[in-house]
Amino acid sequence: MNQKFGMKRILTLLSTTLLVVSTACSSGGGEKEAEVKPNETPAVQLSKDEPGWKVDTSPITFDWYLNFSWFANTWGVDATSKFITEKTGVNINFIVPAGNESEKMNTLIASGKLPDFITIDKGDDAVQKMIDGGLVLPLNELADEYDPYFYTASDAAKLSWYTKADGNVYAYPNASSSPEDYKKYGEDYVSNQVFLVRKDMYEAIGKPDMRTPEGFLAALQAAKEKFPEINGQPLIPLGMHEFGETGNYSMEGYLQNLLAIPKEKDGKLYDRSTDPEYITWLKTIRQANEQGLLAKDIFIDKRPQMEEKIAQGRYFAMIYQRSDMAAQLNTLYANDPNSVYIAVDGPSNKNLDTPTLDGPGISGWTVTLISKNVKDKARAIRFLSYLNSEEGNKDLYLGEKGVSYDNIDGKDQFKPEVLELLNTDRSAFDKKYGASHTFWMLMNTNITSQWAPKTVEPFKQMEDWTKGKTVSASEFELLNPTGNSPEGIINTKLAQLWGKTLPKLLMAKTDAEFDTIWAEFQEKRVKDGLDKVQAFQQQKYEDNVKKLGEFLK
Repeated sequence: MNQKFGMKRILTLLSTTLLVVSTACSSGGGEKEAEVKPNETPAVQLSKDEPGWKVDTSPITFDWYLNFSWFANTWGVDATSKFITEKTGVNINFIVPAGNESEKMNTLIASGKLPDFITIDKGDDAVQKMIDGGLVLPLNELADEYDPYFYTASDAAKLSWYTKADGNVYAYPNASSSPEDYKKYGEDYVSNQVFLVRKDMYEAIGKPDMRTPEGFLAALQAAKEKFPEINGQPLIPLGMHEFGETGNYSMEGYLQNLLAIPKEKDGKLYDRSTDPEYITWLKTIRQANEQGLLAKDIFIDKRPQMEEKIAQGRYFAMIYQRSDMAAQLNTLYANDPNSVYIAVDGPSNKNLDTPTLDGPGISGWTVTLISKNVKDKARAIRFLSYLNSEEGNKDLYLGEKGVSYDNIDGKDQFKPEVLELLNTDRSAFDKKYGASHTFWMLMNTNITSQWAPKTVEPFKQMEDWTKGKTVSASEFELLNPTGNSPEGIINTKLAQLWGKTLPKLLMAKTDAEFDTIWAEFQEKRVKDGLDKVQAFQQQKYEDNVKKLGEFLK
């Protein structure tokens, strides 16, 4: 009898002790024990100093949605992704929209069920919709429960930047640079935004000055006259980003940055779209169309068609992003080094001021979220931590040692034959090796810069042109209201209005017609609630300035 009582007492004390330990670990200590849940990774002892992914490398496949129809690579085909799957046990099934990204994303949101991971442009309205709809999980809560190492692998400033009003972080950026990063690497930063011309054509017409409207139009005309066809196809005098339902990057921020139009004046956000210099250049592009210098292709082509035409060298000039044409530049360079595109001084303001091109910002390029329907929360957050970490960035950038890189002359770097393929055929490199940001979803370019080879032609010239013109613009990021808020609804309506108006402005037959369309557009903006959006943006800008100031303390 006493023996039974004694055993019962011991079991009771043991149960109480375990409860106390579990409670203590859950209160935010350095280590914790994850709760066992059905169909999920078993509970293990976790530490902020040890990568959580190592505790379970059994096979698992995650569905990963990329909201970019142009993405063409497949996980598991190349050496790097195979290596990472062997190492972590994680396989990825990428899902990419076949057509319009917004339509696909809205369909997924309406269904209430998203793939395991979602990667999308940082400023896309769908990000807030997913959060408001409870369709994605707070990364911090997942980290607290399953992987404290997430906080070690991630940048505290970026987590703070993406913390929402409810105190949670739902998204983590790639290609992001904080104020602290600018202190360390700022002198080495370059911009992706460039004004380009085809080298041989530009030289053949005498390397004209294209900084003024007159010089710009004259150069387009001269190129068209001297090179009416490229391999039997009509020359396209001016290329730009594709037109979408909300406008065209090239004709908005890129052009405004080339013109060095300020984003704020005396602490107040400046409506750059109403700047006289900007309007002058929109009219210049309109005049180019009137003179037959804007091909119809540019109003309808999507990225695949553009990439094909870049590879054919059919554009004379472009307002574009240099990294978006790497593979095509390699093709041109291999065929004829003089047929590549080079960056030159292009559209400028009346004072010919130096452009103010956007450098890497704290918001990054894209953000990645984890769905509430994720098949394994623990494995998901641990894999995200791995991708964020220096180890994960090294694996994704350099690949497997002995396969795509080795320690050469005391430095980990691509093997000579691998580097040769990277510099000559990017598409083939992606399929064979899959390194060097082939899979860019969580790339940290500040980390990977230590392994990056020196830039070679035809890319070096473009990079060098942006040096001295690149500025930090983090305080102006993510200013737009999103989601289903009153301001967000108005802003979406205004963006769509601009998307319909911009082609009309460029295709107007006269400046007088342009002025009429422009006046109607401005009147409609005001009527639709522009003041409410601007008030929201001003407050967000002031909040950003304050937050960035705290980071710099």
